[in-house]
Amino acid sequence: MKSAVETLNPTRVKLTVEVPFEELKPSIDKAYKQVAEQISIPGFRKGKVPAHIIDARIGRGYVYEQAINEGLNGFYAEALEEQSLTPLSRPEVDITDVPNPETKSGELKFQLEIDVRPSIELPDLSGLTVEVAPVEVTDADVDAQIDELRGRFGTLKTADKPAQDGDFVTIDLTATVDGEDVDSAADLSYQVGSGTMLDGLDEAVTGLSADEDAIFTSKLAGGEYAGQDASVKVIVKAVKTRELPEADDDFAQLASEFDTIAELRASTKTQVESQKRLGQGVEARDKVLELLLDKVEVPVPSEYIGEQVDAHFEQDQAADHDTEEHRAEVRKNTEEAFKREIILDAVLETQEVEVDQQELIDYIFQTSQQYGMDPQQFAQIIDQAGQLPMVIADVRRNKALSKVVELVTVKDTQGNDVDLSEFLGTKAEEENDDAAAASAEAAESEKAAEEDAK
Repeated sequence: MKSAVETLNPTRVKLTVEVPFEELKPSIDKAYKQVAEQISIPGFRKGKVPAHIIDARIGRGYVYEQAINEGLNGFYAEALEEQSLTPLSRPEVDITDVPNPETKSGELKFQLEIDVRPSIELPDLSGLTVEVAPVEVTDADVDAQIDELRGRFGTLKTADKPAQDGDFVTIDLTATVDGEDVDSAADLSYQVGSGTMLDGLDEAVTGLSADEDAIFTSKLAGGEYAGQDASVKVIVKAVKTRELPEADDDFAQLASEFDTIAELRASTKTQVESQKRLGQGVEARDKVLELLLDKVEVPVPSEYIGEQVDAHFEQDQAADHDTEEHRAEVRKNTEEAFKREIILDAVLETQEVEVDQQELIDYIFQTSQQYGMDPQQFAQIIDQAGQLPMVIADVRRNKALSKVVELVTVKDTQGNDVDLSEFLGTKAEEENDDAAAASAEAAESEKAAEEDAK
């Protein structure tokens, strides 16, 4: 088999394939066997009909057509491998020549056009620099964390006042569509401003005191009328405020392992600093990717992106979603995701990045939490759908981005070098390596001592 490739643009090629009769013959033989299984000829057992009888009754041309259709995918895959091409879209195939059934000679020739993954050139990663916010822990930061901890030990007290942001209210809700009650709930506890219930509820209850009510319009999220606008009546039955314990030594002993509030504040400051250092890592990772997207020209295959956008809207059947504006937004997001994927895959080609089992488990657990699913059930769905290779690829790309962060120079806006070893996990690896080295050294010393004792 011979193949040749013509580049139509950076993301689309024309592939020409020529298959000699000798290489097509196994597919022809297989086609004869399949046809023999499908037809009944008096005097012959099923599956045992000779080729010349099939030629006479069915026609050799039909068998050749079956052989070509059967073998086309295999020849296509072989040509892709020969030309080192990674297809993105479905091929548009044009068969230009077929073997002559009468002479049993000639070649199968076909052409196809496909979108392929573009080749890109990465900049010198070690020459890149990104800036992140400095780590500054203020008393206000520590106070906020202490207050959050105090909130866990707070108590609710009924208050004779209008509900304000942060207060807790006990409410009854009744939803009406076209004058008909469609849903209701009583004695619900809700924190004003949390936004965890119906849209418009926060605005409706703010300023209401006990035994007062309001009506607002909101879109229902579930049930028979999901997605429809409903008139919702809310009745406030009680307003409560949360009283927090004093931030003193007694509280420190109640809420932590520390004896004094000073010790608790010092520990909290360390925790906040660690969180901000991890935040630096996230900021650096995002900015590195933004920098690469800005510096690297990634050609985008228009037809492939169009197929992805169409697939998105085929899955999302909501009538009001398929608008020109929404399609433009989805297309833009799809193009950006494609560019990120191409850049990170290019990084993978230059860096050794492997995924171990624990990393895969961690990724599945985190992703399942985002979808509100049980991790084991989520893993089974992935496996049954044959998506495990895609998940592994995503994990490898995430590690590739971390590898880039390791290579670039990261400074804060004050010009200081930023240590991201904690975020990247290299600090833990170094500590483990040091511990292993110390253990090995101790073992050697113990062995030497035993030898001396002998």
